This record gives sequence, structure tokens and C-alpha cells, in this order.
Amino acid sequence: MRKSLLFFTFLLLVFSNQVSAQATKKIDDSFFLEEQPLEITIQSDFRTLLAKKFKKEYQPATVTFRFPDSSSIKEEIRLQTRGKFRLETCFMPPLVLNFKNNTSPLLKPLGKLKLVCGCGTSTNDEQLIIKEFMAYKIYNMLTERSFKVRLVKINYEDTRGKIKKYSQYGFLLEDVDDMADRNKCVEVEGTQYMTERTDRQQMTLVSLFEFMIGNTDFSIPHYHNVKLMRPLKDTTTPPIVVPYDLNHCGFVNAEYALPNEELDIKSVRERLYRGFPRTMEELETAIAVFKTNKEKIWSLINNCPWMNARNKKETTGYLEEFYRIIENKKSVQYHFIDNARTQ
Repeated sequence: MRKSLLFFTFLLLVFSNQVSAQATKKIDDSFFLEEQPLEITIQSDFRTLLAKKFKKEYQPATVTFRFPDSSSIKEEIRLQTRGKFRLETCFMPPLVLNFKNNTSPLLKPLGKLKLVCGCGTSTNDEQLIIKEFMAYKIYNMLTERSFKVRLVKINYEDTRGKIKKYSQYGFLLEDVDDMADRNKCVEVEGTQYMTERTDRQQMTLVSLFEFMIGNTDFSIPHYHNVKLMRPLKDTTTPPIVVPYDLNHCGFVNAEYALPNEELDIKSVRERLYRGFPRTMEELETAIAVFKTNKEKIWSLINNCPWMNARNKKETTGYLEEFYRIIENKKSVQYHFIDNARTQ
């Protein structure tokens, strides 16, 4: 009898500790500041999700967050497919995780988050995601007017057992409203803005960054792979451009990435400046930001435990070409003034 009582007490303590660990875990503004990866297990009917991926309809899922401090949260959420190119091309398309549910009170502060995941299930697919994640982290170093990202180890579990379980790194993208709020701004939607009607100083930085990573897959007037925001209490100031969705850039160098046929380049690895002309003084101000952060960027890449040695060498070599350009005044004149776009 006594043994049974002791065993029951032990189970009660274990259960209480588990509940306590979950109940005391609070999601707050530090979520995207944490550098250690978060482990996520997603249980859903993935077979149906993939079969109906173009409908982009929400379906139920169970998600378990396991944090670096060993605490965890398990709640019922909703998810749906998103995107365009990767939706059409990839085995596992990008997803939206919707935490705004009565069934997910602890995770509700996260709102709706985009989950960027590997196009396929191979190690190379995972490495492409790590490189895209690093592109975001580099831009975070250049400006706070950027999307924060959180690396996650994703465990996919199909509830019907039709798709084999697999695990892979991906990352969560900060909610646009949270990003804007963090910068004391509000998102701008629905109004078409030509590139030169946006915040000039920030657009110069954006254009140089896109050139740095070899990205031409963006458009301000069409809100393509950019978000716009402006200060909360100022409706007259030009909007600020924030880039995202960087998988088609030369820095990532995905096998499926091809440049627009209208552009005079044959590969995404071939850089093409898509910004408008700036004065040398404006360019030098923006270039100084890149130069100041060069060593930090190199350290970020070389100390990344999730990127293999070959990709570290490839990405730093690619960025070195950019730095050779911005360190030469004639090259700066050629790329960003003489050959800048005019329309």
C-alpha cells in the first residue's frame, strides 16, 4: 500500500512539474531575440494539406514548442500553405502558423507567423534554408527596420501516417505588425508607391543590400517581396521599405532560382543593381554601414554551427566580391550611379 502511495505521489509530482513548466512559460518580445534554435513538432494531416495546397485553406494542427531551457508548450493551432513559387515547386511549401485561437492561449501573443521551410527533405534543402536565414540575420545587423527571424528545428508528423516523419531546420519570420510596432510604425497597404516615393535613405540601404546578396526578385510598386511601413503619427512621410523572402538571391544560390528574363543577367549569382541613382555622398553614407559591420558579418557566418564548411566558404567568397566593389570609388560610380536604373 505504501509503495503504491509513494508511486502515485511521484507521478503527481512529475505531472505537476510538467504543467508548471508549461504554464509559467511566457511568450514575450524576447522570442525573436533568442539565438538558440527552438524545436517544434507539428502534427497535422499533411497528406491533405499537400493535396489541397493551392486552396490555401486553414486546417487544424497540434504544435509543440520545446524551448532551450527544456520547458515546452503544446497547443492546438491552425495552419495553411502560402507563397507562390515555392508553393508550386516544393514538396513542403511555406506555411502560415496561426496562433490566434482559443485553443492556443499561451502561444497567442505570436499572432500569425510565416514558417520558412526546406523545399525538399534533403540536407542540401536544409542548407539553403540556413543560408536564407543568415541573409536575414545580416540585414538585422545593418538596420532595426528589418524582420527578425528565429531558427527552428521542425519535426513533421502526419496524423494519418501517409507521409514519413522527418525533421529539418527552418525559421519563423516575425509578424509584420510586430516588426512595425517595434519600430514605432504601422504597416502601409493598398496604396501603390513608386520606388522613389519611399524613404530615400532607407531605400538606398535596401538597394545596396539586395545588390550585396544578389537579389533582383523584388518590386516596391507591386509589393513584391517587400513590406512598407511609416511612423505611427505621421501620415505624410514617405514609407519605409522592408525586404523579405530572399530565397531567389545569389547568396542562397538555390538550384531552382532563375533571374527574370527581362534582366540582362544569366544567373542569380550575377549581381545587378536595381536601385535608382544616388549621389556619391548618399552612397558613402550607406556604404559606411556595410563596412562597419563587415567583421561581424564574417563572424556570423564562420561561427554558424548549422552551416557546413563548403557553404561558409561559398557565401563569404560571394560577399567578398561585394566588398571589393564598395571599397573602390570607380566601381561605386559605375554600379550605383552610371548604370543605375532610371525607370
